[in-house]
Amino acid sequence: MARAGLTAERVTLAGAELADEVGLDRVTMSQVARRLGVKDASLYAHVRNLEDLRGRIALLAADEKTLRIAEATAGRSGKDSLVAFADAWRDYAHAHPGRYTATQTRIRIDPELAAQAPGPRRAVELTYGMLRGYALTEPDLTDAVRLLRSTFHGFVALEAAGGFAHERSPQRSWVRTLDALHTLLEHWPPPREGDSS
Repeated sequence: MARAGLTAERVTLAGAELADEVGLDRVTMSQVARRLGVKDASLYAHVRNLEDLRGRIALLAADEKTLRIAEATAGRSGKDSLVAFADAWRDYAHAHPGRYTATQTRIRIDPELAAQAPGPRRAVELTYGMLRGYALTEPDLTDAVRLLRSTFHGFVALEAAGGFAHERSPQRSWVRTLDALHTLLEHWPPPREGDSS
């Protein structure tokens, strides 16, 4: 019997909060149960196991991050859109490190839950929409998406790990990185011969 007031959403949020505090890889079902003031067994009426919980955290985080990016980029185009997109991404990673990790980790997610979650699909739409402002088409669009994701994730991961010990502030480097990305996107190299997929 499920405990009154306990839902899959509450369990997921408790797990997400814990992930932000201790790291996604250190979240356990017992810790989540303690946070909610219930016995471990009570959780299993709402989530199947730890892997299911991690998948739900990933979907929650994808929805939250995408919403922030959508709000930040609304009505913007070109470099303004790129900067707003990137800043929203980085701000989310700073504010919710455990949840952010869930969006960047290969986690098996229940296909039914994934099909109902708007975040991942919306993230793709937002990213491709922003890049179309640079007049990119396939396969360059896919390459540009991978470049942006690698750059944003690499920067925030190194920043979180204390990897920028130089006296120059990471913020100044971030601004210049976005300047460089904008310049590259405006002057995207022509396709190589035979490069159509």
